[in-house]
Amino acid sequence: MRFFLHADGRREGLGVSVPGGTAFVPVIAAGGPRFARLLPVKGWLFYVGAALVLFVAFPVLNLAVPPGDVLHLSDYTVTLIGKIMCYAIVALAMDLIWGYTGILSLGHGVFFALGGYAMGMYLMRSIGHEGVYQSDLPDFMVFLDWKAYPWYWSFTDHFWFAALLVVLVPGLLAFVFGYFAFRSRIKGVYFSIITQAMTYAFMLLFFRNDTGFGGNNGFTDFKRILGFSVTAPQTRMALFVLTGAALLGFLLLGRWIVTSKLGRVLTAIRDAETRVMFSGYNPLYFKLFIWTLSAVICGIAGASGPRSADAARCSGPCSARLWSISGRAGLPRPCPSTGSFCWASCSSW
Repeated sequence: MRFFLHADGRREGLGVSVPGGTAFVPVIAAGGPRFARLLPVKGWLFYVGAALVLFVAFPVLNLAVPPGDVLHLSDYTVTLIGKIMCYAIVALAMDLIWGYTGILSLGHGVFFALGGYAMGMYLMRSIGHEGVYQSDLPDFMVFLDWKAYPWYWSFTDHFWFAALLVVLVPGLLAFVFGYFAFRSRIKGVYFSIITQAMTYAFMLLFFRNDTGFGGNNGFTDFKRILGFSVTAPQTRMALFVLTGAALLGFLLLGRWIVTSKLGRVLTAIRDAETRVMFSGYNPLYFKLFIWTLSAVICGIAGASGPRSADAARCSGPCSARLWSISGRAGLPRPCPSTGSFCWASCSSW
């Protein structure tokens, strides 16, 4: 039988009588489907309540209740809550890599920005000839005297391709960067410094007018997505619901990871990486997996949030740290979202 032995000698699990003594098995593996035990009863009640509010109450209050009614949920409030949920997804990704693995990254603003730019270019190309200059190119490219799209924006007029870029570009960058960094056993403050340097380098790249990312202004004046007007209340609410579903889905995914064997190894790497190596595990692959996964999650959050170079500013990664800290980082509690809620609310007041 399996059991979990803490560093201080404590054994966590349920005692089971077996020939020759008592074995301990993890609590998470005892009784009932494992999925149902991802959260305690109160946690599932909170989860279902949040889903009902996001998917039922908010759409009804915004679309069905007249604007003059006291119960009406304004479009501004819907947009603000959607923004908060995007940042909450980033906070969950940071909780995985920092709170449970002990890797302090200052580069997740890059992954957030790359996801936003990938989806943003699709939205820019969906404008068509309705821009100020009525050109096939976005207005900022016409203003900067671009004659054609750069090669890396090819096929971004297709939604499916842009969606692939949202996942693949942050994931590939994180995989390559993380492989060489973790293979060289760079960790601690040194890893944080090089991720901050990466963020600053990409910020300078995005801010240049000759790189095709919109310079300081980023991408603006979106008009439609998949043929639907982005300003229509129904489209706005559909995007709101999709963002809420992504947040709740990533919350369950993160909870599943941290309560699994993988989560225990990640926590052990955070507490005593050398001890994990002597136990026969290679921390490289575990750290690389969770690092890449958190980057992909940030990219998806960026595709749902702001799409400008501001997303990659040096203050962005530090803000994500504050969201997790102020929310008492820890996926067993849905508190990282609390930090992003307070931060986004104050910055948008």
